[in-house]
Amino acid sequence: MSLRVIAGSARGTRLRRVPGKQTRPIGDRAKEALFSILSPQIHGCRFLDLFAGTGSVGIEALSRGSAQATFIEQNRAALQTIRHNLQRCRLSHSAHIRAGDVFRLLQQPTVDPFDFLFLAPPQYRRLWAQTLLALDSAATWWHSSSTIIVQIDPSEREDIALTHWQECDWRRYGNTALWFFQRRGASPDR
Repeated sequence: MSLRVIAGSARGTRLRRVPGKQTRPIGDRAKEALFSILSPQIHGCRFLDLFAGTGSVGIEALSRGSAQATFIEQNRAALQTIRHNLQRCRLSHSAHIRAGDVFRLLQQPTVDPFDFLFLAPPQYRRLWAQTLLALDSAATWWHSSSTIIVQIDPSEREDIALTHWQECDWRRYGNTALWFFQRRGASPDR
């Protein structure tokens, strides 16, 4: 499967994959659908790519006009891949890479909250649920109109009790599901 930027300033640029099988990049179909959903709000936004892997999703956000994207990853090969892909797309100037464990970093306050928080952790370890719970209590990372997007295998879906967030949408694209959450009490816009 080829990995590329679908639209925007870096459209058509092929992205390097992380060596080995530790990451699972989002497929073009699911990525195109994701950004079709986000397109009205992506320009000028702050985008967080947790468990960033190749950086493909954050790079797509930057290519389509996001003002800034932060990539959080702890795997050294993935970090090198993200740097390479950002340079290849000429988007390094709008990117911030944070090396480290997602859960430790989410315990630290951040000054500027994110509009979109995307997470695609390694599959079948329930890390998506742990990350959602960590984000639920990491109030400096989001604001009242932020959206969380979880990429999982559809078989991983289960109910999760969150204090500040509620499900607002669920989309399935073959063996990839995109699960959207918004702040409790916010009106659905999808």
